[in-house]
Amino acid sequence: MTNPLLKDFNTPFGTAPFEEIKTEHFLPALKEAIKEGLAEVQAICDQTVAPNFSNTIIALEEAGERVSRIAEIFFNLNSAETNEEIQMLARDFSPLLSEYRNDILLNPVLFDRVKRVYQEADRGLLDHEDQMLLDKTYRSFERNGAKLDAKAQKRLREIDQQLAQQSLQFGENVLAETNRFELFLDKEELAGLPDYALEAAAEEAQAKGQEGKYFIGLQAPSYIPVMTYAQNRDLRKKLQLAFGSKAFKGDEYDNQESVLRIVKLRQERAELLAYKSHADYILSERMARSPQEVNDFLAKLQEVALPAAQSELRELEAYAKQKDGIDKLERWDLNYYQEKLKQERFEIDDNKLKPYFEINRVIEGAFAVANKLYGIRFEERTDIQKYHPDVVTYEVKNADDSHLAIFYADFFPREGKRNGAWMTSYRSQKLTKEGDQRPHVSIVCNFTKPGKSTPSLLTFNEVLTLFHEFGHSLHGILAQGKYASLSGTNVYWDFVELPSQIMENWCYEKECLDLFAHHFENGSALPEEWVHKLKESATFMEGYATIRQVGFAKLDMAWHNGLPELDTVAEVEEAVFAETALFPAQDETNMSCSFSHIFQGGYSAGYYSYKWAEVLDADAFELFKEKGLFDTETAQKFRSLLASGGSEHPAVLYKRFRGKDPDPEALLRRAGLIELHG
Repeated sequence: MTNPLLKDFNTPFGTAPFEEIKTEHFLPALKEAIKEGLAEVQAICDQTVAPNFSNTIIALEEAGERVSRIAEIFFNLNSAETNEEIQMLARDFSPLLSEYRNDILLNPVLFDRVKRVYQEADRGLLDHEDQMLLDKTYRSFERNGAKLDAKAQKRLREIDQQLAQQSLQFGENVLAETNRFELFLDKEELAGLPDYALEAAAEEAQAKGQEGKYFIGLQAPSYIPVMTYAQNRDLRKKLQLAFGSKAFKGDEYDNQESVLRIVKLRQERAELLAYKSHADYILSERMARSPQEVNDFLAKLQEVALPAAQSELRELEAYAKQKDGIDKLERWDLNYYQEKLKQERFEIDDNKLKPYFEINRVIEGAFAVANKLYGIRFEERTDIQKYHPDVVTYEVKNADDSHLAIFYADFFPREGKRNGAWMTSYRSQKLTKEGDQRPHVSIVCNFTKPGKSTPSLLTFNEVLTLFHEFGHSLHGILAQGKYASLSGTNVYWDFVELPSQIMENWCYEKECLDLFAHHFENGSALPEEWVHKLKESATFMEGYATIRQVGFAKLDMAWHNGLPELDTVAEVEEAVFAETALFPAQDETNMSCSFSHIFQGGYSAGYYSYKWAEVLDADAFELFKEKGLFDTETAQKFRSLLASGGSEHPAVLYKRFRGKDPDPEALLRRAGLIELHG
């Protein structure tokens, strides 16, 4: 039987042949690809000529391409369209890849060649991208144990194997917990829910064999409307406690031991490599260069945001008491009364807005913004294979009609898809002997599905999410580099959120909203006064939103800046949140046990990046506001920043775009947490 993963993809643009790939293809393909990759590495080591940039650094960059492609396809499916079989397979996949990576980075002959090029290369003959690749390649060996003795290298391999397994198990437990919570309710128990949420809940219950009932679960399109609109306070409490206690119940899906193991293993690994902590290890290649710099940054935000958040909560508590006689505002009351107060103050809410945000029009709006900024176009293609029928595929073209990228869009929840929203890549951009290999990128979200009587209508927050992930995708789509490892989103982690977060700013501007915010039934544009109210409401409860993110970032740093002194996950978390908490601790809930960003994703010692990048995006968007939302010159400068990927230090790229270093107060001005100057 021919394995489709082991041959050139005979598909449009070399896209992944999803319809030909079966689960049983993955493991044999990976093992064969690893053999092939190691043979390519061995060929580099066996050369008799002296090492140079071309025969060692570039050759290593190009080795193992098939391994990377198979891994990208497999792990993207494990996130977006998984099942028990794929999850079981992942437990074999991760250790194999970890061992393969270590076989390369702990190869003494290879490291000797890399080191000689690093020390002896005439850098005057290398451009900035070549120099960045040389430095990054050398550091990758150094940072992964190439200088350790044999005993330490053996232990490093063991740690990497264990970390791969623990991270997988963590994610599987969170997904299982999300899927197993089910409530089937009568309509009267859901008083206050908008029609769109009721219709979706009824259809979901019917699909699960509960005709006449309404399904409520922990997936975002189900959970958020209940927490925002349900009058039933006991139901809100039940859902909030269920959401907050995911993988924290002491049963087979409990993640407490996983958290502690991951943290200890990361710390041991950092110490093996002569770093004080995992955070020191991670931050040595970030814009924020040390734990102290991160903690100082978070402290400045906390100093401004905490008093604002406390004031907001006092006002909300008084409102809840006046409205419904609530004596003590609880966590499960927050979204409900926040929404009600917001509606009263700004006379706007998602029930009014959603008819103007039909998903296909919002997608077309995002495409229109990209077209006005960068001159690119998105054309739907029906000849590109998909991993699920919900996925829509597009070819992206330049203004001159040349091919730029392939774009996959996957927007609706299902049991095999993890919660949240993300951008990913199925193939990176790079230069090859054949020319410019263009990227294949994807965004994955969990929005409300179309109902029988209504299309998929987005909340404004979902519009922001779509634009955010689309911003990430543009970073990949517009990539224009020589090397895959420096291309697209392969940048410093605290820079990677700039392209995504800046896109959200356009969603508050009438000039942008007029492109797509039209009523799905009559085509009328979003009223101008509502656009003003949207902008006015953008800073509503911003103190609380900021301090919440600061708390999460501090929790991340507490886990990774040396081992915590406290013994249990609950104790560590309670101690950290005591500094920023606006509600009493809940014994039943725990953030860490479902904090997938830091224990399954790539944000360990990096969650602060969201706020760090917000400083950059707030400052960058001030230039667009000054020059014009779609000013061609400004857009082309920003396109150059996106196209550059990780080929230069992000501080250099940013200053080239902006003409100056970012203003740290730009974020606080936009958030309404300090007064505008002048």
